[in-house]
Amino acid sequence: MADSRVGGTVASVMQEARVFPPPAEFSRRARIGSLEDYRRVYDAAARDPEGFWKARADALPWTTPYTKVLDWRPPVASWFVGGRTNASAACLDAQIAAGRGDKTALVWVGEPTGERRTFTYRELHAEVCRFAAGLKKLGVRPGEVVSIYMPMTPELVIAMLACARIG
Repeated sequence: MADSRVGGTVASVMQEARVFPPPAEFSRRARIGSLEDYRRVYDAAARDPEGFWKARADALPWTTPYTKVLDWRPPVASWFVGGRTNASAACLDAQIAAGRGDKTALVWVGEPTGERRTFTYRELHAEVCRFAAGLKKLGVRPGEVVSIYMPMTPELVIAMLACARIG
């Protein structure tokens, strides 16, 4: 009997050739609005990966600053060695601190009804903090695994950011 762990391949039957270009207005307002823009960013990252990612990481709110951008010991790569940040704080608190608390942070449109819900950064922050407090009351602590099984609703975003807030 042949060893199934060696030499096997999986053929994909999922092939998609359609292209769905974004609306022109979306592309005009996007940070990367064209394939040429993407290639410029990609090439910059390829030329100097550490410098490229350091420039982006330095825009994040670090609770503990990193000491090294990349520690590469093939096959293991450790990025932002020693650093600690919080995705919830980076997504919400930093926006509020920058004066964008009343700007729209999340727009949800339900299917098939078209129901629409919006949250400002301040509103989303309040919901995330409330959910995080509920999780803590249930005994969730930093480093624990929380499983989320929810439909694609604003409450899913709130739950994910609440887990990140706890750590």
